[in-house]
Amino acid sequence: MSHDDQLQKAVLAELNWEPRVTASHIGVAADNGTVTLTGTVASYGEKHAAEMAAGRVKGVKAIAEEIDVKLPFEIKRSDTDIATAAINRLAWDTTTPGDAIKVKVEKGWVTLTGEVEWHFQKEAAEREVRHLTGVVGLSNQITIKARVDTAHLQDDIQHALHRSVFFQPERVHVSASDGRVKLTGTVDSWMERQRAGSTAWAAHGATSVENDLIVA
Repeated sequence: MSHDDQLQKAVLAELNWEPRVTASHIGVAADNGTVTLTGTVASYGEKHAAEMAAGRVKGVKAIAEEIDVKLPFEIKRSDTDIATAAINRLAWDTTTPGDAIKVKVEKGWVTLTGEVEWHFQKEAAEREVRHLTGVVGLSNQITIKARVDTAHLQDDIQHALHRSVFFQPERVHVSASDGRVKLTGTVDSWMERQRAGSTAWAAHGATSVENDLIVA
């Protein structure tokens, strides 16, 4: 059995293991470490869960996510209903400054805009909306407020990566300028690549993160 066949089999097994995913509705192809997911699911939350499950598999270097969300007719919601639900969820979540986030819905596709202090607030807003009934897609266009003092940003991120058991210091390089961060080098898995990006986003003063880490 080829490496691609083994990887395909492993991803299918992980999708079957993930209780939030109906694996029989998802197709998997593997090509030199790049996994392509196809098929249809009943919610945007399930689509996201499938991507995360595939990313957990050893040997996955990149994911091409081509899954379509097709809502059952009985659970479809109007754009107004979805927008109202999203605004209410954001208002109840203490980690998101709801008054700073704007919600737009068009044919079930949600777009979030606004400006927040921290990246975790941007992520929290997306998480709150992702699983709402009727959502078929989500664009998170929330931006991070620029900070005046970013002189130590590069060193702060590099030190944070060095503290982690997941990264070898000599393999990950950080560069930063005016809040814009770039990660280069190599990591062992897709999940490590995602974790490195999250670590960089947690830095005080980071306004964008370009994750160019390669899974090797």
